[in-house]
Amino acid sequence: MSEHQLVPHIRFQGFEDEWEQRKLREVAEFINGRAYKQSELLDAGKYKVLRVGNFYTNDDWYYSDLELDDKYYVNDGDLLYTWSATFGPHIWHGERVIYHYHIWKIILFNTLNKLFAIQFLERDKANILSHPNGSTMIHITKADMENKDIFIPSVEEQKQIGSFFKQLDNLITLQQQKLNQLDLLKKALLQNLFPAQGAKIPELRFKGFEDEWKVEKVDDIAKLYQPKTISRNQMTKTGYPVFGANGFIGNYDKKNHSTDQVTISARGENTGVVSYVSAPVWITGNSMVVNIDNNKSIDKFFLYSNLSLVNLKKYVTGGAQPQLTKDILKKVEILITLLSEQQKISAFLSQLDHLIELEQQKLAKIKQVKKALLQNMFVE
Repeated sequence: MSEHQLVPHIRFQGFEDEWEQRKLREVAEFINGRAYKQSELLDAGKYKVLRVGNFYTNDDWYYSDLELDDKYYVNDGDLLYTWSATFGPHIWHGERVIYHYHIWKIILFNTLNKLFAIQFLERDKANILSHPNGSTMIHITKADMENKDIFIPSVEEQKQIGSFFKQLDNLITLQQQKLNQLDLLKKALLQNLFPAQGAKIPELRFKGFEDEWKVEKVDDIAKLYQPKTISRNQMTKTGYPVFGANGFIGNYDKKNHSTDQVTISARGENTGVVSYVSAPVWITGNSMVVNIDNNKSIDKFFLYSNLSLVNLKKYVTGGAQPQLTKDILKKVEILITLLSEQQKISAFLSQLDHLIELEQQKLAKIKQVKKALLQNMFVE
């Protein structure tokens, strides 16, 4: 876009006019949902009450028998926006429901296309999150949203842009579904390639193996320890990756492991999560290393997959500061088979993990393409 022309960098053929600058309140109306008393939220009733969590992770619904003004109901196809704690535009697909206070229903005027609007709002999320309002809960006010500038072309150009991004979103959805299916496949294979609780033989087995698996305590097969923790100030721009309780957190000019390691997050919200950490690397004291470098009868990726099936969360202590201690982990029992069978299981699962990683990379690339197109096909 040049300095004087309100036109995007990338444009469909046949459109040359400049885009118009408007306020969102001039092209749409934002209606707040109703605030409910706890006594008004029922376990059963005539209408579901749509809350922010129902768009994301919460499948639990409240109900209401209240008869309200029509503006407080959402119908199939309505454009909504969750504006507190978790952000984003949504097109509602489902039955007629009542929507909660932390959701806006957006009524578009005839100068603004719905598919174009949802992409503008998606694009705008990053700006909202980079300028939060509120000390305890990130949110944006209705007045702030209504006063936002929006640049719009003709309705016909909006339709083409909206339709294009809808196809791109469908591609992202399909790729995400493919990933979800692979994750479910991996979960099912893990459950069947390893013995179920109380059993010593797995349901699914490679040919040539018939012996029962043996129970071993982690302390009998591995060396457990928490390495030295380094501070953020000690980290460097380049160097060896640093692995903490929540994954890779930076770089350091030294390494403390030259071989791949299996780790268990020992502190924080991810306590109990098992990871396979590739070397060379600096592993911090927020992770417990399950080191089997000196045990030639155990395959590392097999150990990682095996421990991933153990419910380590039940061993977590500390309440507000969750942690897993070495003394507890030493006593955890797992089932071990012959090294040759371990290696077959490990090779099979590592191939599946590689396939999942490739599909994750495809998804990330599609999202990167969308982000670039949003930046270049809209005016700001």
